[in-house]
Amino acid sequence: MSGTVSYLFLKLQAMALLVFAQKEAALARFEQMLALRPEDFYALASRAHVLVQLGRKAEARVAQEQLASLHPGNLASWFNLGYMLEDAGEHARAEAAFRRVIELDPKMDRAWYGLALVLIQTRRFDEAVAALKKNTELQPMSPFGWYQLARVHVDRQEPDEAVKIIRHLKGFEPKVAAQLERETGLLASPAVPTS
Repeated sequence: MSGTVSYLFLKLQAMALLVFAQKEAALARFEQMLALRPEDFYALASRAHVLVQLGRKAEARVAQEQLASLHPGNLASWFNLGYMLEDAGEHARAEAAFRRVIELDPKMDRAWYGLALVLIQTRRFDEAVAALKKNTELQPMSPFGWYQLARVHVDRQEPDEAVKIIRHLKGFEPKVAAQLERETGLLASPAVPTS
């Protein structure tokens, strides 16, 4: 059987195994595919994904690092690596991964959000505010960036700024606004329209 046919046969097997939730067996097929094509994007990405599903986080991070290293221009590789590293508490490396995504695509709002989370965890609030402002500019109707931005303003002892955000959220995400009011103790009356 030729290498291409073997690869395709293994790929079909892996896909079928995943359909039937046979993750360990599918993982073995991805490893066999990588033995045939060590830099294959699909096999590398699939291996990392299955390792995460199996709860093998450290191995998944190593696999994701290999994927990002071999395919440095792929946004998803760096983005997923950033979140894996952030989850593992490897803040400096997570920051670098998110900054790589932003370098490749400055309009990827989720990368700005991921970067902001890392900056918040390292208590670099000024930089976190800048990242969150970029996130909310790119994704104005998503409550996640607004929520984190309000929390950072509270941490920076800027309650007036947090109240402005809570008031803004009341216009399109009242549940998130109410959650912020409960968590922070700050009450924001709805904006009064001017005539």
